[in-house]
Amino acid sequence: MEATGSMLTKPVWSSALKLVLFSLIGIIFFFVPIEINAKSTIPLDHMVSWLRATSPKGVEIYALLMIIAGSVYPFVTGSWNANITQKVLSVLKVVGVITALMAFFSIGPAILFEKDMLPFLFGKLVVPVGLIVPVGAIFLAFLIGFGLLEMVGVLLQPVMRPIFKTPGKSAIDAVASFVGSYSIGLLITNRVYKSGQYSAKEAAIIATGFSTVSATFMVIVAKTLGLMEIWNLFFWSTLVLTFVVTAITVRLRPLARLDDSKPIADEVPSDLPRIKQAVNEGLQIANKSEPVLSSIFKNLKEGLLMAMSILPSIMSVGLIGLLLAKYTPVFEWLGILFYPFAWIAQMPDPMLVAKASATGLAEMFLPALIAAKSDFITRFVIGQISISSILFFSASIPCILSTEIPISVRQIVVVWFQRTVLTLLLSSPVAYAIQHFTMS
Repeated sequence: MEATGSMLTKPVWSSALKLVLFSLIGIIFFFVPIEINAKSTIPLDHMVSWLRATSPKGVEIYALLMIIAGSVYPFVTGSWNANITQKVLSVLKVVGVITALMAFFSIGPAILFEKDMLPFLFGKLVVPVGLIVPVGAIFLAFLIGFGLLEMVGVLLQPVMRPIFKTPGKSAIDAVASFVGSYSIGLLITNRVYKSGQYSAKEAAIIATGFSTVSATFMVIVAKTLGLMEIWNLFFWSTLVLTFVVTAITVRLRPLARLDDSKPIADEVPSDLPRIKQAVNEGLQIANKSEPVLSSIFKNLKEGLLMAMSILPSIMSVGLIGLLLAKYTPVFEWLGILFYPFAWIAQMPDPMLVAKASATGLAEMFLPALIAAKSDFITRFVIGQISISSILFFSASIPCILSTEIPISVRQIVVVWFQRTVLTLLLSSPVAYAIQHFTMS
């Protein structure tokens, strides 16, 4: 049986098999937790954990080599000279090589080897991100290359477009970030943006509004803040709040004023039932998809290039942020901006909340460390801010700047400020309500 017209040229069963089988592989690896050795997580995370456990020194050497390659790459390609931002980032990547060598060989001032400095950056951020991006890119080929993205896009258009002003397919990015990694979410976003299916505005909204830390890292935040006793309440309220904040920021400058034009339209024909159009879209993409190995190779190449770009920046920008937070009053000064909002939100210690909120710009985990021994309201609000603010210089901002999404550092910082303020104001009544109903 073959479809007529311009819809499909190969047998329908062949396209349907590719759509179902390959998409199912992608879904399983990214979205279906399985339990191995008493640890329940997605297969992608199991693979990365296995690699780290099998050859701990080997993955550190790999990460170091990727950092060196990433620092050289802009000068080899000439991209370092594109603009001021790229010049600064290229210099910082060279600095990242120096700090990575110090971390790897344990050479340097003692101040840099406290557990929340170079050991944290290299062991807890660089190595996992350096593995999960290229390994995730391999299975990303199954998730986005055989029609699932387009099919989901058509189905979720009525939800995503009016609320977030993004195509339905952006739901895939959001879920991939949440169950996997923000770096994987950004890899998807960048790939779809380069293919012309996202406008600059849509890509920026997704990068700054959906690419939050994974659910597994949320557990670490909750443990640090002593919130595991109310884990379900914390988890679901944070998830909802993150996307409520995104729905608000897309209507504010700078996101609201970014270019919204794109080469490929995503409108659904009005004369077709949505479910039928979704299946048709998926089958068309599956029909004209490239060979599996070619798709995997292309995605792996992009994943390696992204990892090369991200890792040196984490080692340099992240270290600068951590040093400023720990040894200078910079974030105390910055915290003054948040003090009025913390006071309006009736925080028990508004100055502590203000300072902790400000440190989130350097590293999302810093606010949790600062507020770990505070009262319940402060701990709950700071936990939500750590996750909902999304943007931080130790990792996610360098990730965004490593993509081709046209958003500047200034615009990113403005969005971070908006998200932090909105989360602070919206999470405080939730915290008081939970305290009243669970601890009274």
